[in-house]
Amino acid sequence: MAGRGGRGVLALLLLALAALFAGWFAGDARYPVALAVFSLPPLLLAAGVAIGRRTAPFWAGVLALGWFSHGVMLAWERASDRGFALAEVALALGIIAASSWPGLRARFAARGRKPPGATD
Repeated sequence: MAGRGGRGVLALLLLALAALFAGWFAGDARYPVALAVFSLPPLLLAAGVAIGRRTAPFWAGVLALGWFSHGVMLAWERASDRGFALAEVALALGIIAASSWPGLRARFAARGRKPPGATD
C-alpha cells in the first residue's frame, strides 16, 4: 500500500468512517454537533491524505486507535448500536493498517525481508 494506492485506500477508509458516523447519528437531536465531533475529523484527514500531507496518515492512525476503542466500548455496552460499533471497529483497524503499511514495508525492506502477507 505504498505510494498513491495506499493513500487512496486510506482516504477511502476515512471517508467510509465519516459516512458511517453521519448515518449512525442521523435523527439525533444533536446531529450537527455529532457531525462536527465524529464526521469532521475523518473528512479532514481524508482531504489531507488526498492532497499528500505527510502527517495526515500518522494522525489518521493515532485517531483510529480512539475510534477502535470507542467502537469496542459501544459494541459491548449497547446492543442496539452493535452493528454500527463493529463497523467502526473494522474501519478503524483498516485505517491503522493502511496508515502503518508504508512504515512496515520500509522497515522490512531495509533488512531484505518481506513484510508478513506481502506478495511479488
